[in-house]
Amino acid sequence: MPTLCQAARAASDTHHGSRPAATHHAPRLGIIGAGQLARMTAIAAAQLGCEVVVLAAHQDEPACALATRCVIGDRDDAAKLAQLAAQVDVVTLENEFVDARSLAALERQGVLLFPSAECVGEVQDKFVQKSVLAAHGVATPTFRAVNSEAEVAQAGAELGWPLVLKARRNGYDGKGNATLHSAADIGAAWFKLGGADGELYVEQWCPFVAEVAVIVTRDRHGASVVYPVTETVQRDHVCHRVMVPAPLAPTQQAEVQALAERAVAAVGGVGSFGVELFLMADGSLKLNELAPRVHNSGHYTIEACACSQFENHVRAVFGWPLGSTALRAPAAVMVNLLGSHAGPGRPQGLAEALAIPDIHVHLYGKTRVAAGRKMGHVTALGATIDSALERAESGAAALGFAQE
Repeated sequence: MPTLCQAARAASDTHHGSRPAATHHAPRLGIIGAGQLARMTAIAAAQLGCEVVVLAAHQDEPACALATRCVIGDRDDAAKLAQLAAQVDVVTLENEFVDARSLAALERQGVLLFPSAECVGEVQDKFVQKSVLAAHGVATPTFRAVNSEAEVAQAGAELGWPLVLKARRNGYDGKGNATLHSAADIGAAWFKLGGADGELYVEQWCPFVAEVAVIVTRDRHGASVVYPVTETVQRDHVCHRVMVPAPLAPTQQAEVQALAERAVAAVGGVGSFGVELFLMADGSLKLNELAPRVHNSGHYTIEACACSQFENHVRAVFGWPLGSTALRAPAAVMVNLLGSHAGPGRPQGLAEALAIPDIHVHLYGKTRVAAGRKMGHVTALGATIDSALERAESGAAALGFAQE
């Protein structure tokens, strides 16, 4: 027997005029993508009475179980994008990997899209992103484009080793990056990152003392709200935990928030954006990366803030007033549930985790687990970082996923 989502999807894919005609309807949000970020955005949208239509690569993606309708297809397929847009009032996206030219074609058809195609185009090419930010006075690591292995070697000689070689597009969670300790590392890294076919750039190594992040939500008119600054801990280039508030002086907190707000304004962002920064030993800041979407570093906001990054994203793209970013508790910690092996995505240990007082478990409903894959997260609030961290880590340790 087909599920409600499958039945709705079949009707949608056959004829998107199949819903009964109505003079008034609930606000309809279209999301390009159907992973966990779309899933959590759909939950927030539903709480505001919205219907959600997602464009998913396949029917087992996490957001499909919660969406009002699912369109199945490629995110760069013009026909599928148009099919999604025809069913909704406004379109947003859960990642920056949709080709900006495909998004621009939607806008030319009169589709309301936030963030805009121009914004996504500036952010999804990281070399262009850094160039735009630097032009607006946002401090970043020293960077330059490279077109050959010889240019990488020249950059290393001038900027010093180690040097970071990066793909300009489609990199995340450490994918698309390679640290070069000397010129001897160039050849293997150039091959690994597809230097012969793709565009690469280099960044000077940043000897940071901490990594911090902040969520900025900006509305259609340029007003924005900024969330508390978090400290993030990475393992193997993947975020392991997020702690808020970051251990910074009030003046540094304000500096991070102001820099992040300026960065999002520089690219004309609308919606919730994740901003990751390096804190240097001298107290200065360098922007590492800007993500034009809701972000892993802001998952704690679901329980810890008056209005989550997901709800504020929905508010922003619909043109509704933005909500408060105030913390509901003195401290909060979010721990990612990362896969350790390949196998089915069936969770184990849920009862044990839920027996721990005052933790919040989020499982993304992914059907398969893989090493390093984000399968869910656990959040705990507390009077101190240490108390929240102990409970969040205990909850995460109790949870696992079935072996084959």
